[in-house]
Amino acid sequence: MTAPLLDAEPLIHGQTFEEMTVGSAFRTAWRTITESDMVMFRQLTGFTEPLFLDSRHAGESGYSGTLVPGMLTFAYAEGLVLQTNVLHGTGIAFMHSEVDWLAPVYVGDTISVIVEVTASRPSKSGGRGVVTTRNTVVNQRDETVVTYTPVRMIRGRDFAGR
Repeated sequence: MTAPLLDAEPLIHGQTFEEMTVGSAFRTAWRTITESDMVMFRQLTGFTEPLFLDSRHAGESGYSGTLVPGMLTFAYAEGLVLQTNVLHGTGIAFMHSEVDWLAPVYVGDTISVIVEVTASRPSKSGGRGVVTTRNTVVNQRDETVVTYTPVRMIRGRDFAGR
């Protein structure tokens, strides 16, 4: 490969913290949670609570289908955010979050995430910033099922890789 090709800019590059202005928002793609997703998640994590294994038991607890663990919904929500490439090459750290699970998610539900920047400021170390968003996870009926407020360290325009 010739040297000029090695210097080619990445096609996909996330936003710097300066580009993440308070009030800016976007919506991710959608994803349906399947029974296969549940099986793999249970095997990977050990979530063997009957609520997630037995729709009869879940029904006795007031649920109307196979319940999806909140952590699986959260993980898929974060995956949907990352698939937008908003943090591609600019995300440094996931520092904090508060999460509220507001409504059940069931196998077969389809989720999307609405991301709104609520705070963005330079960090003390320079070349980077701290960005807080309010992430609202909605189902196929546009019902809010989860909200969370991630605080992330994001590269700035002048980030030097320290």
